[in-house]
Parts: sequence; structure tokens; C-alpha cells
Amino acid sequence: MKIINVVGARPNFMKMAPIIEAMRSYPDHFQHLLVHTGQHYDEKMSESFFVDLGMPTPDINLGVGSGSHAEQTARIMVEFEKICLREKPQLVIVVGDVNSTMACTITAKKLGIKVAHVEAGLRSRDMSMPEEINRLCTDVLCDYLFTTDHFADENLAAEGVPADKIFFVGNVMIDTLLKHRAMAATLDLGRQLGLAPQGYATLTMHRPGNVDDKNVLTGILEALAEIAREIPIVFPIHPRTRKMAGQFGLDGFFSTGPKVQGLWITAPLGYLEFLHLNMNARFVLTDSGGLQEETTVLGIPCITMRPNTERPITCEVGSNTLVGNSKEKILEQAHRILNGEIPRGLVPEKWDGHAAERIIQVLLEKPC
Repeated sequence: MKIINVVGARPNFMKMAPIIEAMRSYPDHFQHLLVHTGQHYDEKMSESFFVDLGMPTPDINLGVGSGSHAEQTARIMVEFEKICLREKPQLVIVVGDVNSTMACTITAKKLGIKVAHVEAGLRSRDMSMPEEINRLCTDVLCDYLFTTDHFADENLAAEGVPADKIFFVGNVMIDTLLKHRAMAATLDLGRQLGLAPQGYATLTMHRPGNVDDKNVLTGILEALAEIAREIPIVFPIHPRTRKMAGQFGLDGFFSTGPKVQGLWITAPLGYLEFLHLNMNARFVLTDSGGLQEETTVLGIPCITMRPNTERPITCEVGSNTLVGNSKEKILEQAHRILNGEIPRGLVPEKWDGHAAERIIQVLLEKPC
């Protein structure tokens, strides 16, 4: 079976790495190419992941770069169509919910190529999120829908997807986390930064709903600054957040070290570096989807600064809590954690490090 594996943005790399590794165990069954669309092209946001995760250098890099959603999606489709016509794959595998995921799915299906979606069925019910649109468009077209939990299965069934297309395999991002956890634990980054285990929090924030409105961003930063007076917050700042904070004149909330009042900003970190910090943090604040999953497995309390999540399993069994972008709710949940009121939570079914192996078994048993 000739397969094109597609990656485009930071979270895709953690999800694709274990799939490629599992394919390598069956060289007589799979011929696979890795296509990097170049949707994220900053070294810390993409290229370092190939080193950290032991992934092969991409066979093809489309180099599409940034732009509006329409521009980026169009460029990916134009360039990916050329690859599909030249390589003639039997299957395209896409992961996650970024523009590359949707664009490559549509392109492949219009050429009569089957598509598998890893992490299918996730729904936030929030159509203001570009990712939600990408998920819906991708899932309705795909031939194999690999899901992470029972919520995803139920969402797809409710949307009329035939049961024989849905495969509950677990979470490939957790495959990567469990494989690299011991390696991340050996890093000396925490000590170099002067951070004691459980003596700091980490933060990620980049979603438009949080950073594109001055009043909203100001309220969040005020809450975080208040928390930072009690416990250092390490913030590997996203380029979008840095840009918007600068435009709004909010740079005064940021510091360059833990001894200065405010959020301690760093450049974006590599996968292993950030895993090292998160696994030793007291808690994590985020508006990311993937971190909700990682903290659930690590047993680290997570404060999700969103009104909804496409990963409700992390709230059902884990220690993830949705607080929206309310200053008061962010502070309330942080104080609950600091007071020891948050239980550890459980790990969801099949988040055991073997999701990629299950995906490969489905492809072996039900080939294109």
C-alpha cells in the first residue's frame, strides 16, 4: 500500500511520529512518503520536531508558509495535488485539525484517493473556531476515521457516519508522550532556569478569541500576573500572542526571568523541552487542545482558558477544567489548585502508548 503521510503544524508531528514508526515494522506492506506542507515554518515550531521525535526528514516540503486561511488552504491544495498526481498513492493519512488536514483531504478525495483521519470525531460545537470547520469537512470525506475516545465515536455516529468507518484506537499523541517521557525527564532545563519541581506553572496562549481583543487579553494577563505573584509562570510565547500584545501596548505584563514580577516569557520550546517543563509543573494554563490531553496523562492539573473543548474526555476523567477567558474564573481555579483541592484524575481508555499500532493493524486487516 502506497501511503502519503501529511504533517503541517506543530501538533501534527507528535501525532504522525508513532504512525511512521509503526509502519516501519511492516516494510513489505507499506511504502510511505512524508509530506510537510510547511504551514508552520519557524524552526522551534516545526523543524526541531523532526529531531526531537526521531522522524525522518520529509520526503517533500511544500513550503506554503503563512497567509489568510483561504490563501494558505489554496496553496496547500494546489501543491499537494501535484504530489498526488505524481506519486499516485492509494491512501493519504492526515492528523489533527489544521488547514493542512482539511486541504489535503479535499484534494485527495477529488482525485479518487482514500483518506484516513487520525483524531477524528472531536467536536467543540464552536463554529467560530477554524479548527472545528476543518474537522467537520475532513471527517465527512474520510474512509478511515480513527478516534481517541467514546465522545468522538458518538459524535461521528450522530452525524451519520457508517460504523464500519469508525475505529476506536486511542490517542497517538500519548504514544509520543509515553515514549519520550523518560528522555524528557533527563533534561536539565528546569535546574538551568532555576525552577524547582512543582514550584512553577506553565502557560500557552494563542487562540484569536483570547489574544485578538484588547479587553479580553488584558483581563487574562491581569489574572495571570496576579497568579504569578504566588507562583512563577513560564510562558513560551507564541508569535501571534507576542504580536498582539505589542500592538495593544501590553508588553509590561511580561518579564524575562522568574525574579521579576510578571509572566516569564521564553522563545517557543522544542517538544522535549516543553514536555520536561510540563511534567514537573504545579499546573498548566492553556488554550491548546493537545495540552489538555498531555496533562491528563501526566496527572498535572490543567486550566483551559476556553468556553468549550473538543476533548471533553479530559474533563470527564482527568483534571482539566474549562474557565473561559474570565479573569475571576481563572483566578478561582488557580487558587483551588494551589490550595490542593484538585484531584489527580484518571487516564482515558486506550491512552496507553499503542494507538499507532492499532491504526496499522486496521490498515493491514482492511487495506484500500
